[in-house]
Order: sequence, then C-alpha cells, then structure tokens
Amino acid sequence: MRLPRTRKARAATSLAVLGSLVATSLVLGQSSGPSGPGASESRSTSPQRAARHQGPRPAIVPRTAWHAEAVSTAPAARYAPAVRAAVIHHTSTPNGYDCRSVPATLRDLYAGHAYGRDWDDIGYNFLVDACGTIYEGRAGGVDRAVIGAHTKGLNEGTVGIAAIGTFSAGAEVPEPMLDAIARLVAWKLDPAGADPRGTVTLVSTSDESRFAEGTTAVLPVVSGHMDGYATRCPGAALYAKLPDISARAARLQRR
Repeated sequence: MRLPRTRKARAATSLAVLGSLVATSLVLGQSSGPSGPGASESRSTSPQRAARHQGPRPAIVPRTAWHAEAVSTAPAARYAPAVRAAVIHHTSTPNGYDCRSVPATLRDLYAGHAYGRDWDDIGYNFLVDACGTIYEGRAGGVDRAVIGAHTKGLNEGTVGIAAIGTFSAGAEVPEPMLDAIARLVAWKLDPAGADPRGTVTLVSTSDESRFAEGTTAVLPVVSGHMDGYATRCPGAALYAKLPDISARAARLQRR
C-alpha cells in the first residue's frame, strides 16, 4: 500500500523539476543565443534604416511679397518624387544693386520668362540676392519638389537656384549669397539622397541638353547650368565656387 506524500515531499519534488527545466533552458540558450548561427542570421537580415541628412529650413520670401503675377493660362504645378540635385544659375542682370530693388528685378525676370518665353511662370525655383535673401520663384510650394523650367532636359528631380547678378570670370560672388545658396541646397535636397559633394545619375528628357533624350547623365549633385546645357551660366566665377557650396551644404547636413 502507497503512503500519501507529505506537503514537504511534494514541494521538494516540484523544486527538483523546476531546477531541471532551468538547466535545460540554459543549455538550449547556449546553442542558439547571440553566438549561435540563428542570431547571426537574424542580425544580417534585419532591415537597415537609411540615414537621413537635411539642413534646417532657411527663411524664404514668398511670391506674394514680390507681387508675382499669375498667368491665367498657367497649368498646375508638376512635381517630382524628390529633389536629387541642385542646378545653379545666374540671372545675367547687373551687379552692384541695392537689395531693396530686388522685387522689381524679380518681376522683370518673371515677365521675361512667363510671357517672353511662354513658360507661364518664372523658370527658377528660387532666387538669391547679394544680401543673402532667398526668394520663392516658381509656384507650387517651397517645400515640394516642383519641376521648374530652368534647364533643358534635366528639370525633373532638380531644383533651379539662380544667383541674382552676373558672375563671369573676375566677378566677386558675395559671401552672403554663397551662404544662402548652401543653406538652401542643404534643406532642399532629398534627406535620404546623395551627399552634396558627390554625383547623381539623371535621365535627360530633351535632345537640347548635353545628353540625348532618354540617356543618362552623371552630374555633380550641386551642378552648374553649363554641366547639362551648352551655356556659360552660372558664369566662371560662380561655377568655381560650386565645390565650396557643396562642402558647406554637406556640413549643414551633418555629413
């Protein structure tokens, strides 16, 4: 006849079983833990988050402040998925101006582009004056990837930034202008895109560019208008400053 087990005996048995389970768990953990093949594979297949780099948004004077007119026949703005490169221009207007006169200059440029060239709007996305003031150019929203009309075949995915003035060889490029262009580039470029000091591959949409329609063009992320089109724009003096602008933009993006 089996004698009934005492409470003390039952407790001892339970402790023994628990100890056995813990020991088994430790052994299994050693075979598939951080040093085992299972953990190694998990680490290698985990998705990597892309680093994002974006400078702070600079102050931008809106179109309404310089009284941009609206062309009644202007189509709705078109947008690219992202801004992958910046194309730097100059406006070929006189230097030595009083920055208070810039809104009038912008209205003249607007009239020449929208009416004189039938672009329905100013071609540049942004314009920067000698005092470092940034102006909104083409309509559609400063924080969006608006497709401009600033270069042949390479408007989609690029932001057109025009320095107000003429910067051919020997001209002085004002420091406030360089600083403002760099800040604008650092903010407008795709935060998950290429380093401003690097290159980008774009597809030409026009045979009038330096690259036949449908072909790829490898260009600096911060390009001069002359890189993609047969022109002297943005002038030799400003073109020589593009590596400096690229380096400044990269620093602002904390690269």
